[in-house]
Amino acid sequence: MDVAKPDLTTALRDVRLQYENLASKNMSESEEWYKSKFAVLTEAASRHSEALPQAKQDCNDYRRQVQELTCEVDALKGTNESLERQMHEMEENFALESSKYEDSIARLEGDICNMKDEMSHHLREYQDLLNVKMALDIEIATYRKLLEGEESQITTPMQNFYSLNLRETSLDMRSDMDSFSKKAPIKTTETQDGHVINEMTQDHGDLE
Repeated sequence: MDVAKPDLTTALRDVRLQYENLASKNMSESEEWYKSKFAVLTEAASRHSEALPQAKQDCNDYRRQVQELTCEVDALKGTNESLERQMHEMEENFALESSKYEDSIARLEGDICNMKDEMSHHLREYQDLLNVKMALDIEIATYRKLLEGEESQITTPMQNFYSLNLRETSLDMRSDMDSFSKKAPIKTTETQDGHVINEMTQDHGDLE
């Protein structure tokens, strides 16, 4: 039997035609895609090229603002350091003045205590002098009463014998005064703030 041989040439030509058609189709699609992308990129590039000067201007403005802010920060740092130095100096001066004031207060308190002690001492001396004065006043009043009593006893209706008995009367008056003064008690009163705190009565014999 005769076997029919395949026609390879025709088959290869058909495959080649198919691949050529597919390649041309892909090439056309690629060109269209490339053209569309190129158009988009061209439009974007033109758009960005128009915005580029403004971006450069903005960048320059921002750079200048950064420099200005940096200068302001440096100035503020210098001011802050100066204020901190002044604050430390003021704190040191305040501490020194506070120490001086505390020393002055301590000295004044010591002076006040000394003045209080001196005042108490003077008050005691004044009280002692006042007690002595009161005792002397009482003694003077007692002697005055004694003298008044002696004068009343010396003055008698007997005027004729006055000149004769003058010396004797004087001697008698002196002796009577001594006796009365020895017999009359002395009363001592001690007061404080206008109130009697102590009373003491003594005879001349006890004092001698």
